[in-house]
Amino acid sequence: MATKIAVNCSEIRIQVPWGHIAGQWYGDQLQRPILALHGWLDNCGTFAKLAPLLTSYRSILCIDLPGHGFSSHLPIGIQYETLEYVRTILRVMRTYNWKTVSLMGHSMGGSVAFHFAAFYPEHVDIIIGLDMITYRTYSSEEMPTVLEYIITRNVEFNERLIDKCVAMEPPCYTMEECERLLHESTDRSINLENCKYILERNVTRSTLHPDKYYFSRDARVKLKRRYYASPELINEMAKRISRVSIPHLVIKGGKSFIASDSNTVLADYLQENNKNFVIHTYAPGTHHLHLNNADAVAQIIIQFLLNYDTLRKEQHSVFKAKV
Repeated sequence: MATKIAVNCSEIRIQVPWGHIAGQWYGDQLQRPILALHGWLDNCGTFAKLAPLLTSYRSILCIDLPGHGFSSHLPIGIQYETLEYVRTILRVMRTYNWKTVSLMGHSMGGSVAFHFAAFYPEHVDIIIGLDMITYRTYSSEEMPTVLEYIITRNVEFNERLIDKCVAMEPPCYTMEECERLLHESTDRSINLENCKYILERNVTRSTLHPDKYYFSRDARVKLKRRYYASPELINEMAKRISRVSIPHLVIKGGKSFIASDSNTVLADYLQENNKNFVIHTYAPGTHHLHLNNADAVAQIIIQFLLNYDTLRKEQHSVFKAKV
């Protein structure tokens, strides 16, 4: 089942209080990389086809967020939430002593990148969002019901983890069945032949049925509590990013099922108020366009990086002239 890792890719581990954050570093490890954040229920395997195409321009550090991939699960009793993933970025930065971070995120990872940039705008030099700017917003009337459900279900999930009677393996499947389940669970957003890149870090071989596998991510991430911000708060966060004109690229899939009115309004605001905001729609792309259409997405990103490098050089020249 193992997929071949590119020659210039190294497995990394970052120690955290509850265990470790796992990841893969593509390219030069002496160069500060773009930090790549995957989507909900995925892992850093989602960038397995895209990352190698970008290493001539920037190295890429793809991480498994807590509870996903090869990263440690949070302790029993703790609830997964967006802000924990924001804190994960800080932990990575402090591990490598970065003062600034470049962020690329798909879906949930794009929203995490948006949140981090809004909280720490002076410490982010670029944002690349793949089919996501941030989560949809919720009205004040909706939030109590949504939060009640998630909190209650999380208590139930945690109780199962400490129930000795449930100390058995989860349901097991053949690899072909795992691929089909993943394909269908994403509404066929991931092409069937590309499911292996996610499954490489998402399943474990059964000890009871050696020819089968079970999904090994933390089941609690299914009920991750998002940062349920109001439209007004999201707008204020966008203002903080726009004030410093962070170069911000969003690539949308023309066939993506992830779309919301709040993201459309947010994109309009960013286009009007951040001179360095760029949005592309890749017509054939699904929500996982970076995995299915890696070549096309890489070309858009590379052009963005080249434009950003030109902008940075121009700003540096203006600064030197003033001095």
